Amino acid sequence: MKNPSLSLFAAAAAVLAGAIVAVSLSAQAPQPQASQAPAAQAPAGAPEQHPGEFRPSRNWPAPTNLKVLPKNLTGQQVRDIMEGWAGALGTHCDHCHTPDPKNLAPNGHPRMNFADDSKPEKSTARLMYKMTQDIDQNYLSMVDESGPPVACGTCHRGHVKPEKFVPPPEEHHEGPRPGAPAAPK
Repeated sequence: MKNPSLSLFAAAAAVLAGAIVAVSLSAQAPQPQASQAPAAQAPAGAPEQHPGEFRPSRNWPAPTNLKVLPKNLTGQQVRDIMEGWAGALGTHCDHCHTPDPKNLAPNGHPRMNFADDSKPEKSTARLMYKMTQDIDQNYLSMVDESGPPVACGTCHRGHVKPEKFVPPPEEHHEGPRPGAPAAPK
């Protein structure tokens, strides 16, 4: 038979450990300063951050060379958008960005030169972003209940080159489909 006081002790220890972890995490979380400007609205296609979601904190540099994204985005917001795009295409930063051999990370690997425009994939990403914005603003906005906005993943679904759509084989039914015009006799 189990000792009830031992079970109570184990439960209390688990609650105490959970409280210690919660307090230590909240103490380490960066606190917003009152003097900071209000955060810019992230554009469509950015991954949504949910309240209470854990995101590793890092000071991302202010973005430079933004040509299609709003220029008032923070480094963290741009990084979150890029992370969403990379996930939608199943790629990593180096797909569109070039390494900078003069700027090494602590691990000795070159950091990405995010401002460099030499890779054609970066121009393609900008073009595709403008296309999705155009579809959302000028076409889907005119359709009642059109569903979620078009984003990279709508077509790419984790592949750099979208897979060819192959419609499922038609099912053969007796007689015409409901609503289909009658076959001429």
